[in-house]
Amino acid sequence: MVITGTLLQRLVQQKLIEITGRIALGNHSYAMLEHGWEKVDYLMRVSNYIGYAPVSLETYSKMIVEQVRSRPPVRRAALDEALSELVLSEETRETLFLVISSGRSLFLSGPPGNGKTAMARALVDAIPGFLWIPYAIEIDGQVLRVFDKHCHEPVEIPEDTYYDRRLIQIRPPLVMTGGDLILENLDLASSSSQRFYETPFQIKSNGGVLVVDDLGRQRCSPRKLLNRWIIPLEYRVDYLTLSTGKKIEVPFEQIVVFATNLSGGNLDDEAFLRRMGYRMGVTSPSVEVYTKIFQQYAQMRGLDIPPALISYVLEKYRENRRTPKCCDPRDLIERMVERCQAGEKPLALSERGLEAVWNSYFGANGC
Repeated sequence: MVITGTLLQRLVQQKLIEITGRIALGNHSYAMLEHGWEKVDYLMRVSNYIGYAPVSLETYSKMIVEQVRSRPPVRRAALDEALSELVLSEETRETLFLVISSGRSLFLSGPPGNGKTAMARALVDAIPGFLWIPYAIEIDGQVLRVFDKHCHEPVEIPEDTYYDRRLIQIRPPLVMTGGDLILENLDLASSSSQRFYETPFQIKSNGGVLVVDDLGRQRCSPRKLLNRWIIPLEYRVDYLTLSTGKKIEVPFEQIVVFATNLSGGNLDDEAFLRRMGYRMGVTSPSVEVYTKIFQQYAQMRGLDIPPALISYVLEKYRENRRTPKCCDPRDLIERMVERCQAGEKPLALSERGLEAVWNSYFGANGC
């Protein structure tokens, strides 16, 4: 009340508002003056951000760095639990554990449908604890919005808990961007109708995981995109530009996962690749791995597998000259389940059911 009263008195002195009456001792009613409305109009033309008060850039940078670098160590058991639905080699699990323990970036390459994105998602689930972030940042009178309900999952806090209401507690974020990414998306964004800045992906993902999927298929050249990441990966800071031309330094404190289906010259940038903490190739599953994935997913769905079904499935791949993918067992089983549900029949896996859904999944003639 003391702070509010002081601010109201200052507005009265500046002739922005006037006292219209007295409600109780020390409690008055107020109304806007014409000069006050003019001031509001001017401020809205500068920035039309409406929300929780922003914190300073210095405060934001300090709180992010301190929270990320003082976290308890990631437990291997937590990562194994996050990866429990994936069939992975011990070598792959060990690499992922090194990535999340060190906070370094990961370059994943290999054909689509073999778990690259799923592995990236599992990393964020293994990060311990929660994270405090501000709703917005202020610098030189400009507001940069940080909190994004599409990227950040708030943590419920007891109502009687005292904390700085400019902040919100969230789970470590997972932010994904793909083939629609352009260089402009990596800088501050504003418009004539939105007169404040929306922070880019790398700010929203601080404290969590940023997945750059389909690397090499963006609407800008791979080399330009890779060069944009060199400084942040090397020094764990990024530089953004305000509309005034002023550059600001912001923390770059997340695990970045670059996932690509491409290989060869398009992505062969040694200056970029040597800044990767770890590199890992993801291959199509062997017969043994495919069988284990099929069995594991069927078990998770509570379904029995007829003795010859998996052999029948593998023969279909050979007949169609198709390479199995790690995602295929899940997709084929789900389509057989959907077929049973549509026909109001008991849920069951069968060769007949597989034959019926094969073409609708892969297309005519399995191509």
